[in-house]
Parts: sequence; C-alpha cells; structure tokens
Amino acid sequence: MKPYQVVGIGNALVDVLGHVEDAFLAEHGVEKGIMTLIDTARAVELYGHMGPAREISGGSAANTIAGLAALGTTTAYVGKVKDDQLGAIFAHDLRAQGAGYATPLAPADHAHETGRCIVLVSPDGERSMSTYLGVSEFLSPDDIDADQMGAAEWIFLEGYRFDGPESHAAFAKAIRATRAQGGKVGVTLSDPFCVERHREAFLAMIRADVELLVANEHELKSLYQTDDLEHAIARAAAEVPVTACTVGAAGVHVVSRGARVHAPAHGTKVVDATGAGDLFAAGLLHGIVTGRDWLTCARMGNVAAAEVISHLGARPEADLKALFAAEGLL
Repeated sequence: MKPYQVVGIGNALVDVLGHVEDAFLAEHGVEKGIMTLIDTARAVELYGHMGPAREISGGSAANTIAGLAALGTTTAYVGKVKDDQLGAIFAHDLRAQGAGYATPLAPADHAHETGRCIVLVSPDGERSMSTYLGVSEFLSPDDIDADQMGAAEWIFLEGYRFDGPESHAAFAKAIRATRAQGGKVGVTLSDPFCVERHREAFLAMIRADVELLVANEHELKSLYQTDDLEHAIARAAAEVPVTACTVGAAGVHVVSRGARVHAPAHGTKVVDATGAGDLFAAGLLHGIVTGRDWLTCARMGNVAAAEVISHLGARPEADLKALFAAEGLL
C-alpha cells in the first residue's frame, strides 16, 4: 500500500452558510442552484445582506478528503490559503479530521485573502453559491509536491480549480508525477458552467489521463453538449474506465468497462444540499480503495451524501463508518 490512498487537489475555501428565501436570491441577482465566481466587493455585499451565518471549512475536493479521512482512508489535500484567520481555520479543520495538509501558505501581505464561498440555502435545501476564490486561485505547479503525488494510489482533481491562471499546469504536474509511479487519476466536473468555461481542457485531460469521472447529470450533459443523459453516459463510458453519474433523488449510475449498476438514493430529509456530490465522491472512493464491488461503492457514496445533506454544512457530522455498518456496507 502506498502512503496515501487518495490525495485531493482543489479550491481551499471557507463556506459562509445561511438560510434565505427564494425572494432574496431574486432581489440580489443570485442564480439559484449554481456556483458563480465573485470579487471581494460582491462577497462583502452579499455577506452584509444575508443575515445570520455559519463559517464552516469547505471547498469541494477538501470536503471529499475530509469525508475520506473520517472513514479512515489515508489522505492528504493540496489547496492554497493565506496566512490569515480563515486560512488558519481551514488548515486546522482539515488536519483535525485526520487528513495531511502542507500546502505553503500565501504570505500575510499577499494581495488576496483566503477564499470563501457564500452559500445561500433555500427552503427546499437547494444551495446557491457565490465564490470568492482569493488566494486559492493562485495554486501553481510550485505548490505541487511531486513526491507526494507519486506516493498516492489516487489523486482526485476538483473541476472548480480549472478557474486559475496556473491551475492547468499544476494539475498536469500532479498527473505526471502520479502516473509515473503507477497511481490513478479521478476528476469531478463540479459545475455545468465550469464545464462550459473549460470544456476542451476537461475533454483533453479525461481522454488522456483520467480513470474515474464523477459528475451529476447536468455536468455530464454539458460536457458532451447534449440533452440526452443516456447519450452523455455512453460517451463518457467510451472515454473513461469508470464513470459515476449522480441523478439527484434517482440515485447514481456507475459504468465500468461496459458493466453498469444503478444505486437508488439513500432517503433523508434535505436540509442543505451543499457537499452532496463531494461526500458522494468520498464514499465512492472509499469503496474503490478498499476493493469493493461497484454497487457497494455507489451505495457508500449515496449514504455519505445523504448524511451531509441532512444538516447545514458540507462536512460530515455523524459517524460515517457507523452509518455504513448499519447499511451492511462494511
């Protein structure tokens, strides 16, 4: 076994979460259910109007790594924060979960702050995200430790991190180092609009280097520019060894080298959908690195996703291992 089972790379963010009515979204020009990139002024504006809020460490791949660590998977994370208050919160929370985190801090005099994501949760549990990337946008090849990448069985890349001047080069360095030592590469598409911004880069990477593609139905259809989900799944299955496509309340489809399984969603009351895909990926990857069959991997993902949407915030609060055991998954 390598020192790390999974190393994640992505946007290191602190989530600022609050409940709002749909009218708030309309009044403040927030598009429901998607992630929009914003600047510092917009972040201050939204924060000033949103009412009571909670600050919880987040970031898509970081949430996945936190979930994996909670399951006992050996993990590490790469993502950039500043030497400031939110940066300290982010680093502490991830390390406390049991994940390795050693990305160099941006200095206190850096022009940008630690990134944060303002998550507005509607009464139906849908989350609308306005993200100030801050220093996370400036993740560069210098932040990638090739030895660490080579020590990983899997690296898991966050699609959101494609928004950055040097991120593609950072991902390329990580992929080269991982594959050179026999490791595998997974990627999550993150958001349909992120896919639209970087479709050709996603496709090139997926076709050349990716063994695991994780997406929801909207992201996968955006990637292949089709309204037909079955067509999108077939396209992905022809290009990637394993594709996991979540379809909300309908569960997930996993296709591996022509074989396909479907796992129904794990029922729960939706309080906050933030992190559903991130924790699904955590459960799925935990199943993969522990050698489980695809149906079990998919069910693990669904149970982990159900836990995180049952409360506010994108990090698990219940004992995931106990939940897996209760479902006969361990």
